[in-house]
Amino acid sequence: NSPHPSPPRHWTPQEAKQTLDRLGLRAGAVCLRYPPEFARGAMNHPDPSARRAAIELTKRAADVAEILGAEEVVVWSAYDGYDYPFQVDYREKWTQLVDAFRECCDAHPDIRWSLEFKPTDENTRFFTVPSTGAAMMLVKEIDRPNMGLTLDMGHMLMAGENPAQSIAMVGDKLFGIQLNDGYTRLAAEDGMMFGSIHPSMALEAMYQLRRIGFKGHFYFDTFPQRTDPVKEAEYNIRRVKEFWRAVEKMDENELENVAREHDALGALKLVDDALRR
Repeated sequence: NSPHPSPPRHWTPQEAKQTLDRLGLRAGAVCLRYPPEFARGAMNHPDPSARRAAIELTKRAADVAEILGAEEVVVWSAYDGYDYPFQVDYREKWTQLVDAFRECCDAHPDIRWSLEFKPTDENTRFFTVPSTGAAMMLVKEIDRPNMGLTLDMGHMLMAGENPAQSIAMVGDKLFGIQLNDGYTRLAAEDGMMFGSIHPSMALEAMYQLRRIGFKGHFYFDTFPQRTDPVKEAEYNIRRVKEFWRAVEKMDENELENVAREHDALGALKLVDDALRR
């Protein structure tokens, strides 16, 4: 699990670390969320002083990560983007993100900085970084070894992507993966349990994670609004293990033959066989 950089007010980061140690737990990452005063933008805020405050807050998340013994900060901003045509200068907003992340990477070279993109939501209709392709362009332009991505299955589905293809393209710049599912309705992030709606895509996502030698963090970003959250977490964990074991048993020769021939029916048979085991 990944603590928020602003723990409950009665906890200091040091107290959070002591509690984790007492429970035998380890913080993998700090996942940053910006408060509502950045509603017009965090790293993209039009006011330079507010933009500076957002960058300093982002760097403080790394300070908290170091206290907790975590090695990564995941950045998702609900506010960096726009709602209407002509509302922002797209190139300027892009450059602001590049410069801000370079500053963060250079200030904390031992921390891995991981951007989580999202195409749209109720706070921001169009994000400055709305897709895996755009996110990889940003990472390339930032050009720092400690800059990478956290991909969210639901966000990729919202963007009209096949998550497995996105995982394959990101490769060793994939620092984390948030596992969930959704119905892919326009602009909807459903936060359903992993593999519950798109099992074949979940299976291929696990296959690609194994193929790229993924060693980052697994997160479960599901929304247990009408279910027992502990049982939902247990379901997610069980499903990941089931899919992981299933791809271990897939025949590489069959996979190669299907891919070489673009064999749709063969691909469907591979999925059926894997999920029946």
